[in-house]
Amino acid sequence: MDQGTLALHPRAYLAPVRQLLLEPELRRAIVLLGPRRVGKTILIRHLIADLLSHHLPAHRIAYVEMDHPLLHGQSLETLIRQIEDAAPSGDGARYLFFDEIQSHKDWEKHLKPLVDHRPDLRILVSGSAAAALKRQSTESGAGRFTDFLLPPLTFSEYLQLRPEPAAIREEKPGLYVLDDIGRLNEQFVEYVNFGGYPELALSPAVRDNPERFVKSDIVDKVLLRDLPQLYGIKDIQELNSLFTLLAFNTAEEVSFEQLSQRSGVGKQTIQRYIEYLEAAFLIKRVFRVDQDGRRYQRERHFKVYLTNSAMYTGLFGAKKPDEPEFGHLVETTLFAQRFHEDARLNYARWGTDDNEVDLVESSQSFKPGEALEIKWSDKYVDKVESLKGLMKFVRINRLPVAWATTRSKFGHTTIDGSEIRQWPAAALAFHFGARAVKGRLAGYEAQIKGITTPMPSAPQ
Repeated sequence: MDQGTLALHPRAYLAPVRQLLLEPELRRAIVLLGPRRVGKTILIRHLIADLLSHHLPAHRIAYVEMDHPLLHGQSLETLIRQIEDAAPSGDGARYLFFDEIQSHKDWEKHLKPLVDHRPDLRILVSGSAAAALKRQSTESGAGRFTDFLLPPLTFSEYLQLRPEPAAIREEKPGLYVLDDIGRLNEQFVEYVNFGGYPELALSPAVRDNPERFVKSDIVDKVLLRDLPQLYGIKDIQELNSLFTLLAFNTAEEVSFEQLSQRSGVGKQTIQRYIEYLEAAFLIKRVFRVDQDGRRYQRERHFKVYLTNSAMYTGLFGAKKPDEPEFGHLVETTLFAQRFHEDARLNYARWGTDDNEVDLVESSQSFKPGEALEIKWSDKYVDKVESLKGLMKFVRINRLPVAWATTRSKFGHTTIDGSEIRQWPAAALAFHFGARAVKGRLAGYEAQIKGITTPMPSAPQ
């Protein structure tokens, strides 16, 4: 086992993946999804190290890099036979890890009968062609595969992985201790520019050349290889140009009409491309609601966010906190923390330009439950009424609490019975990230419990 890998602090998602893998009642293969370079292979190596540390014999574990040239054309059944011939396991389960599974044609068709007929095998497959894996897993593996999305690092995870002490910590659930807002903002600026990818966050050598790491290792491989192979895209340059345009305008409102005019590409083609880019976890669309929190019936406008602000760094270079573009990256980063959750996220805009709220979360009944205005400035702390769109939205919907971010100050104001809480963007990003990770962990635990708990007998 690579000692460099073992020296890295495991991500928070190690525990639920391990539980899915070890649960004997769960007759499913795990499909580990996620964007390129978010740490899927490292997570697998941590899983293997964990199994060995619990005294599982090494001959019952196998790790296969499916993109190795010598394995081209071999079926999963053949590989498993070779593994079993080389290292008979005797009694007990065998744990098989197939990395870069997208290199294997029709992998899902070969994996399904193994799940059905080989209960002695615990199988995890992973790969970087996230869109392809998700589509093939959904179409062919219903009831037999469990998809597990490994997202980019949240801000809270990033601070845990960095060698220097974090300037903020969670004392107990929901209670945070902030040591130094200046130092926290320094860590936040680093995260905004570099923090979503573990290698970029932790390796000085990689950080010295983020353009090469992000563009060649992540963006180009998705745009030039993964998406064209899956969706039959012929004009790769057209797709690349559109993605670059969307990335440059992250957190800005756009429409298919505007994008068509600026790019010279037809609106229907742009719509398909955006769906492909979302499937590859590169971008996320957020749709507009009105002053009552309702979606427009004929909505033509929407916002596009990068799912990881470090992609912006790779394409256009790192930004300093006082540069005008940094405010959009702050908004992108706060949304990216929430993309980990299963939440209805929108933005509100109605009437004039003053009537806008950056983030609106709707409840199950589609009523506004949370509103947030994202600012990278302290000038509104003593001038809450200047946040005109937020204040109008709060009054119209009678929200008991609403939020606004600042750069470095805290504020708390009550207006007409509504609390307006103002936190530094970095502190709120930490809160969002920590909450999202905990929520997903609880969700997977409930999923495992639901699968493995026997159904009650029907009444006689």
